[in-house]
Amino acid sequence: MAVTHIDSIRNAMADVVVDSIDVGGAGSLVLRASNNAEVSTLPCSNPAFGAASGGTATASAITDDTDATGGTTDRFDFVNGSAAAAGFQGSVGTSGEDINLSSVVIGAGDTVSITSLTYTAPA
Repeated sequence: MAVTHIDSIRNAMADVVVDSIDVGGAGSLVLRASNNAEVSTLPCSNPAFGAASGGTATASAITDDTDATGGTTDRFDFVNGSAAAAGFQGSVGTSGEDINLSSVVIGAGDTVSITSLTYTAPA
């Protein structure tokens, strides 16, 4: 039998992870290239995520980046309001990734939008 967590523990784990994005003020979601270069930065609301339920926290509104740096993205991470690494990180692609975009090639000056995002703590 695998080790699992009850929902109240999963909620607490999810809340700790996503609440770290709000340290020092509103954080940002940063889309990055494979060489770690910033491709696009999207400001988060404060709080960045609502309270977790069933082990899943849903992002509050994420502001569009209306002037992207540009490049090809393959991953993302979060920085908090103090510009320190926060929250969680993951993969970016067009299908089957943690964040799916219509295209991973982002032009300089493009507008980038994230319409929904969730974080789920392990079961």
